[in-house]
Amino acid sequence: MTTITTRRRSDTSQAAAGGLTVFAAVLLFIAGILDLFRGIMAIADDDVYVSTPNYIFQFDLTSWGWIQLVLGVIAMSVSLGLFSRATWARVVGVGIAGLLIIANFLSIPYYPVWSLILIALYAFVIWALCVVRPQD
Repeated sequence: MTTITTRRRSDTSQAAAGGLTVFAAVLLFIAGILDLFRGIMAIADDDVYVSTPNYIFQFDLTSWGWIQLVLGVIAMSVSLGLFSRATWARVVGVGIAGLLIIANFLSIPYYPVWSLILIALYAFVIWALCVVRPQD
């Protein structure tokens, strides 16, 4: 009887782990697309962003757009690895989500609502990737 109960728990935990990984992959892909579009916006037309003359972290918005574009493409690529449940993708996913949280934090004065939404999405990605145990 104990082996049946242990087996059921193991199956349930594996299903939950797979579900969280897929959840993280979908969120990372969606947030990567949003960052990709945000980068294209900054490269194509700087006037979309609010200008903040007294901001400590001042960047040229075109170069900021390229940073967002590259990070968004990397996030989308890593999310494809997460769909295959690759361990490297989980590690890189946490790292890229952390970098994108920092990037979106630095761009809060330029596009505040979008930055805060993306920070929340990336925080959920980190949570979903870190809560899954390696043996699952």
